[in-house]
Amino acid sequence: MDKLSLEYLIRHPKIDVKNPPLLVMLHGYGSNEQDLFSFANDLPDELLIVSARAPLEIDYNGYAWYTIHFNSDSTNFSDIPEAKEALLKIADFIKGVKEKYKVDTKNTFLLGFSQGTILSTAYVINNPDKIQHVIALSGYVNTQLLQDNFEKNNFNNLDFFVSHGSVDQIIPVDLARKTPGFLNNLGIKNTYHEYHVGHGVAPQNFYDLNSWIKNRL
Repeated sequence: MDKLSLEYLIRHPKIDVKNPPLLVMLHGYGSNEQDLFSFANDLPDELLIVSARAPLEIDYNGYAWYTIHFNSDSTNFSDIPEAKEALLKIADFIKGVKEKYKVDTKNTFLLGFSQGTILSTAYVINNPDKIQHVIALSGYVNTQLLQDNFEKNNFNNLDFFVSHGSVDQIIPVDLARKTPGFLNNLGIKNTYHEYHVGHGVAPQNFYDLNSWIKNRL
């Protein structure tokens, strides 16, 4: 597959690796593929890192995986049909990356932020055989995106690094605090961290997730 289904940035391994471990990045609402990719140079040398651009352009150089309908009472609603369509595009993209770059399909990582985390979590719970490790930053589990009978999937090879800002003004931390219990009920290994930060990634958060990745290479 020469042409992948989404625009993306790539960092090849800094060292010679025949079948490198893969890390795919999914950015948040209104951002783009350059955002999380700013971390790439400081992540482990052996990784092949791919940062995808969401398909919906919402303003100049700002993209979304699906529409969020903001309302006058400060609530918002995710466009679930669009989100499910985004999950299909993500699945196709990850499949294409694996084929194109000959990565280690037994040691793959998916890193999401905010909207990217919501989709990363849903994709992996629906397809636990496709990814082994998930870094879920500043997001939550949206059960509307999960397939029927997802509880019957085999999650034995799956683990999560979950983190959130304790003063997040976009996605309340109470939503994220539900994630460990949800994962525990499925028997999914996970670790949960909070940092005194808003809707972003604190330096200590990056240090912790980087160490978590290194321990799985």
